[in-house]
Amino acid sequence: MIIALILSGGTGSRLASDIPKQYIEVGGRPVISYSIECLYRHKEIDAVQIVAEPAWREQIEKWITAEGFDRKFRGFSAPGENRQLSIFHGLEDIRLYAEDMDYVLIHDAARPLLRESQITDCIEGAAGHDGVLPVLPMKDTVYLSSDGKTVKSLLNRSEIYAGQAPEMFRLGAYYEANRQLCPKQILKINGSTEPAVIAGLDVAMIPGDERNFKITTMEDLQRFREIEEEKYR
Repeated sequence: MIIALILSGGTGSRLASDIPKQYIEVGGRPVISYSIECLYRHKEIDAVQIVAEPAWREQIEKWITAEGFDRKFRGFSAPGENRQLSIFHGLEDIRLYAEDMDYVLIHDAARPLLRESQITDCIEGAAGHDGVLPVLPMKDTVYLSSDGKTVKSLLNRSEIYAGQAPEMFRLGAYYEANRQLCPKQILKINGSTEPAVIAGLDVAMIPGDERNFKITTMEDLQRFREIEEEKYR
């Protein structure tokens, strides 16, 4: 069984909008609906769990039902103080209906350009591993600075990669990796794969998708709008 965990609990503060970025409409539909549709249509995704604030749940359910995506939807989970605690809350709820040997695929609602081929790559890449992480190679020269003001050293960019979503993990092992970090250390986690690395889990890397960017700024939102508008020209 493969369960998709969609993270939609963010407030979108960096976008300077009254509406969280994942609920802003683009092309007549909310940003979150794009990834929900992609996950729903993939034949190997068995269930969808969504982390969302209570204030938005009724609206999300209306969107899901209106589009006919409710067959795979299993429920909502409460957002946490940070992204990783939101994931942990989702894992706790998923374990109520899934087995430890099942997989959970974690994706951001603010990454609407997810492709079915990327989901397939994650599923295939996870075989024989505890998890899988899509990555992009660094194109620019990368430097290390301890104070953000002066250069300390030059890093080998051939050994440095940018992590993407969706990430996929064996449910039981990944849940335990996160549980070990509670209650305080989990609040310091910045990336979904970090708990797995700390726990010594076997995480494979696969090629990421540059098109699958996360909407963080107004410029990102405009870029997504332009991509969608291009489809109809």
